[in-house]
Amino acid sequence: MDSREFPRRRKRLMDMMGDESIAIIPTSGVRVRNRDVEYPFRGDSDFLYLTGFPEPEAVAVLIPDRSSGEYVLFCRERDEAMETWNGRRAGLEGACAKYGADDAFPITDLDDILPSLLEDRERIYYTMGQDQHFDQRVVGWVNQVRQKVRSGVYAPDEFIALNHLLHDMRLYKSRQEVQTMRRAARIAAEGHTRAMQVCRPGMMEYEIEAELLHQFMRRGARSPAYQPIVGGGANGCILHYNENTAELKNGDLLLIDAGAELDGYASDITRTFPVNGEFSPAQRQVYDVVLAAQLAAIKAVKPGHHWNDPHDAAVQALTEGLVELGILKGNVKKLIKDQAYTRYYMHRTGHWLGMDVHDVGDYKVDGQWRMLEPGMVLTIEPGLYFKPGKDVAKKWWNIGIRIEDDVLVTETGRDVLSQDAPKSADEIESLMGRAA
Repeated sequence: MDSREFPRRRKRLMDMMGDESIAIIPTSGVRVRNRDVEYPFRGDSDFLYLTGFPEPEAVAVLIPDRSSGEYVLFCRERDEAMETWNGRRAGLEGACAKYGADDAFPITDLDDILPSLLEDRERIYYTMGQDQHFDQRVVGWVNQVRQKVRSGVYAPDEFIALNHLLHDMRLYKSRQEVQTMRRAARIAAEGHTRAMQVCRPGMMEYEIEAELLHQFMRRGARSPAYQPIVGGGANGCILHYNENTAELKNGDLLLIDAGAELDGYASDITRTFPVNGEFSPAQRQVYDVVLAAQLAAIKAVKPGHHWNDPHDAAVQALTEGLVELGILKGNVKKLIKDQAYTRYYMHRTGHWLGMDVHDVGDYKVDGQWRMLEPGMVLTIEPGLYFKPGKDVAKKWWNIGIRIEDDVLVTETGRDVLSQDAPKSADEIESLMGRAA
C-alpha cells in the first residue's frame, strides 16, 4: 500500500471528528497459542487502516488542530537485546520517519502521557467493548483529568464510538485498495486452479489445503484470509467445516472456500468440483442451478440497487431451479414467501469484503437496505446443500455446492475481481481433464 494513503485517511477522519476532539486507536495484542508459542501477530484492522504500523504494543492517537502534531504514536522502543531474539523494531525514530507519526513516545509511557493529551478535549472517539482492560484504562485517564477541574482544566464529557465514522470510510475502497484486493483475488484464484489440477481420489483434504497455502505463499500472500474450508462429499454440506482431515472419494464433490490475505486485504473465493474430474448427472444439474443463481446475483450488483437485490435474485433462481429438479413442488412465488428454499439454502448471498473477510460497514441505513455505491466490495456466494433425508431423493444426498466471487461495485455496474478462478462446469472438467 502506498504510504501516502495513510495520511489521507487520517486527515479525512480528523476532518469529520472536528476540533476539540481526540481519537484513541489501539492495535491488537499478541495471543498465546500454547505455552511459549504465540499465534502469528496480525494488527487490528482499524489501526492498520489508519497507520500501516505492523507491530504489536502500539496505540495511535489523533488530535485535530494540535499545534505540536496531530498524529501521535505510542510504540516499543528500539532494544538491541530484544531485537536479537524477536526481530527488528521501528522504534520511536522509525515511527516518525517511516510511518509518518508527528510525534512518538514509548508505549511504556502511555499512562503518564495520554491523560495530558485528553486535557481540554470535549469528545473522545474510541470503540468500547473490544478490550475490557484497555476500556478501563481509558476511563481511568479521563478520571485523572477530571481531578484537575479546579485548576481550570476540563475533561472530555462525550464518548463517541470511533467505528461510526471509521467503518463507513473503510466501506468505500480507494483505487490502491482495489488494486491490492484484485491481486489478492488473483492469488486465491491461482490456488483454486492448482487445487483442481492436483485433486485425485484417495488424496486427503489437508493435501489440497497444502496446495492452496503453498500457492498463496509463493505469490506473496503469507497468510490465508481465514481458515480454509476443504470439504469433500458430506463435509461440503457443513458451512464452516475446517477439519480438513477426510479422504477424498471417487464420485464425491469437493467444496473449497479459501482466500488469500495480501498486505492486510482479504480475498474470499469458493469453488466446488468433482474429485475425479467429472460431474455426475445429478451433480451437474445442481451445479448449473447454483451457477445460474450466482450469475443472476452478480448481475444485480450495480449502483442504485440495494444490498438485498443480489440475494433476492439468487433466491429466485435457486427456487426456480429446485422446482425444475423436482426437489420443491408448488408455486415459485409462494415457495419464496414461505422460505421453503431455506432447507437447502440457509445463508445469505454475501457480505462486505476488505481488510476483514467479513468486513465492516452497515447493511442497513435508517432501517432500509443500503444502496450499493461505487467502491464497495462484496461477495456473491449462493449455494445448495443436500443432507440425507427420507424426503430427499438419494441421488441428491451429500451434494454440497457453493460458488463465491469477490465483486467490486463500479460507476456503471460491477467488476468481478476473482474472475480468474475457473467456474463453469465445462471449464472445470476441461482443466481437470488436461491435468490427468
